[in-house]
Amino acid sequence: MARTGPSKNARRAKTLTETSEALEVPDRHANEADTAGMSTSPKGRVDLLRVARLDISEALRARWFALYSIVFGGLVALLFVFGLTESQILGFLGLSRLLVTYIQICMAILPIFVLVTTVRSLAGDREAGVFEYLLSLPVSLAGWFWGKMIGRFVVIFAPVFLAMAGAAGWAVFQEIPVPWSLFGFYTALLAALCWCFLGIAMLISTIARSTDVAQGAAFFVWLLMVLFLDIILLGVIVAQQVEPQIAISIALANPLQVFRTAAMMLFDPSMTLLGPSAFVILDAFGTQGYIAYAIAYPALLGSLGAVLGFVIFRRSDLP
Repeated sequence: MARTGPSKNARRAKTLTETSEALEVPDRHANEADTAGMSTSPKGRVDLLRVARLDISEALRARWFALYSIVFGGLVALLFVFGLTESQILGFLGLSRLLVTYIQICMAILPIFVLVTTVRSLAGDREAGVFEYLLSLPVSLAGWFWGKMIGRFVVIFAPVFLAMAGAAGWAVFQEIPVPWSLFGFYTALLAALCWCFLGIAMLISTIARSTDVAQGAAFFVWLLMVLFLDIILLGVIVAQQVEPQIAISIALANPLQVFRTAAMMLFDPSMTLLGPSAFVILDAFGTQGYIAYAIAYPALLGSLGAVLGFVIFRRSDLP
């Protein structure tokens, strides 16, 4: 059968060839001095920024990024079209109502999308032999790994934030009240959620040796957090009459549950929808303390996953 166009690997190689000059730096022995962490030297920062720019430029040309941007931009547009800013629920009116709905939709879409797209990208690079090509350039391992992660974070978080910012700008134009404090809290929560699952995806990508295995592991992690910790495990705990503090502590080890509860707390500080569990959370954290925990814990979890992934990546042999 005659070929109708360049293969996926050929297109990837062409893209890397066009951008390889952007990764060239004077010191070709920097890899030998690489340390097990993000490089703080001027050369390391240059490597990180150049790799991040390369990853962003690749993503901007990808079809999945266009679809991803359309999904979040379209969601906000549809929420405006359906008059959500004119409805009222639990005393919330205007943009607050839209943000509450938007944050719940993001919680359903973002984790699985971040996991699958990230592991597909990195595992696909390994299968296509891109690792050998990139790392033959004078780029440190730390610069490549962390630059890849930061570039991917920008690509993932930018459409989500820009959709919210566009909604706020339109609300200002339409003279609709904008809850800027709520906007800031939701922005921080979404950034922490993206970073958390991005770190987990980077860890999976360094362990898995094929795209199929990486995608399967990513889906399993998502399913574990959505179903196992919230439904199966907690159901067993309740059936065994475990102390409420222990059951809630296990639930709050799940970053998705932490995000869901924090989003609920921002528009319902008393968390009446949680019932008696709210008293345990409020007694342990308080409102402001739990919001800080909801931002810091997922960010820390994602950072730990990324650091562990980098250590494994640095010590492992390239396929």
